[in-house]
Amino acid sequence: MKIQRIALIGGSGFVGGHLTRRLRNRGYQCRIITRHAYRHRDLRTVAEVVEADPFDLGQLTAALEGCDAAVHLIGILNSDGKKRSFRRMHVELVEHVVTACHAAKLVRLLHMSALNADQSRGSSHYLRSKGEGENRAHTLGQPGMAVTSFRPSVIFGPDDSFLNRFAALMNIPGPLPLACPDASLSPVYVGDVAEAFANALEDRQTFGRRYELCGPESYTLEQLVRFVARHTGHRKLIIRLPDWASRLQASILQYFPGKPFTPDNYDSLRTASVCNEDGLVALGVTPTSMENAGVRFLHKTDKNQRLNSLRQISQR
Repeated sequence: MKIQRIALIGGSGFVGGHLTRRLRNRGYQCRIITRHAYRHRDLRTVAEVVEADPFDLGQLTAALEGCDAAVHLIGILNSDGKKRSFRRMHVELVEHVVTACHAAKLVRLLHMSALNADQSRGSSHYLRSKGEGENRAHTLGQPGMAVTSFRPSVIFGPDDSFLNRFAALMNIPGPLPLACPDASLSPVYVGDVAEAFANALEDRQTFGRRYELCGPESYTLEQLVRFVARHTGHRKLIIRLPDWASRLQASILQYFPGKPFTPDNYDSLRTASVCNEDGLVALGVTPTSMENAGVRFLHKTDKNQRLNSLRQISQR
């Protein structure tokens, strides 16, 4: 299988930007498919940017024409129950993507799933819908298209909405009431995720496989927040909320702009986001420690940048 041109559906996002540059450096031609091309003029230096509605089968098929492979990266953390429901974004959209890939005669699909994705036993609507979408990608991809899916834990990096969110919260006066402080996560570096996708692209041994992607260390949520506080120079009082208060906080914050914490987020955190197998190593990637990469970008990010990051997150 020889691949030259790759379409990235959702390639204008956090992971997509890093992956596009990684693929371009390896000599691939990249095409980013986005609903709002005018917002991403900066990406035209590294990729062709094509505007298309991924839910419009005709538009999406036309945008995929001439490509050999596709990377599907679109996903949401919160549902509005309507146009951006978990089922619509994680299941129905996958069906559209696979159908369009077949129509455009693509031979390869890399699919972004999530750690603990399980359509029958997931602890949240998010994880159940991710699991159903992942299964649809693999089932509908056959015959004629090789599918590989990736299940990362929470992804961190210089422009993430995870560590930067907590870094921005450090600037708000007063203590930080922290829900689910004992939730377990194994944050994975965005550069490692991009490397895993790129390594799998033309490797036949990865066809039909599903890879869990985690960083080398596991942390509780409280440990991660204290890590951010320490490396941004803040002495922050962190209040550990008991389970009932965590659920109460989620029931209130779901109505705030950007939905910073919802009951479904709470349900997701009830399942430890740690890997049972080392997918990064299996794909030839040496996991990057958060103590190295995380410290570097947290030290470089000033307060204004972190506040801007929080404003952008709240507007999504």
